[in-house]
Amino acid sequence: MIPLRDDNPTVLTPVVTVSLILANAAVFFYELSLNPRLLEALIYHMGMVPAALTHGHIPGAGGYATVLSSMFLHGGWMHILGNMLYLWIFGNNVEDSMGHLRFIIFYLLAGIAAAMTHLALNPAATAPTIGASGAISGVLGAYLVLSPNARIQTLITLGFFIRIVYLPAWVLLIFWIGLQLLNQSLAAGDPNAGGVAYAAHIGGFAAGLVLILFFRKYRRRGHFQYS
Repeated sequence: MIPLRDDNPTVLTPVVTVSLILANAAVFFYELSLNPRLLEALIYHMGMVPAALTHGHIPGAGGYATVLSSMFLHGGWMHILGNMLYLWIFGNNVEDSMGHLRFIIFYLLAGIAAAMTHLALNPAATAPTIGASGAISGVLGAYLVLSPNARIQTLITLGFFIRIVYLPAWVLLIFWIGLQLLNQSLAAGDPNAGGVAYAAHIGGFAAGLVLILFFRKYRRRGHFQYS
């Protein structure tokens, strides 16, 4: 199931959501400008290598700053396009619920929680973890709390069966987190399995479920109140 758009209007212009998309795109195009050797060195140094943080210095790997820098690196076109699609569809409503500054802090905290979850469950992993999906998972968790019944235009593909339908957000998001839990259980015991940091997705989603309770601003008399 691939979300295409949501039927959930906002009040605020999503300047932070758009800025994050542009920042990720800028970094990705910089990656494309590098030759394979330099790109590999960049990803290893700026991506988060769990073993480098838990077992001491590893030549070429970065330190704890990579928890943040890794959120802006991506491993290919499908990686970044998928992440940015989810951020575009769901990020504007979450930003609308809390305002611009709070959304920046929320996004980064969700990303940090995602990285720490991956680190805790895979402390010996030597593969660098990159991508915005941990932070975006936090956005998905927040969206589930805020708008569980919002209509999401969704592309469903099952072999030759292709159809576009509208689904409640809770159906799509519960299906999504269910896949992450299933894949994490299958990958358990192998710190470098599969090439996807499912633990980060789960940690980010859980963080979003909790953080939104503290970051959202509540409606009063039918309108959002922003400071």
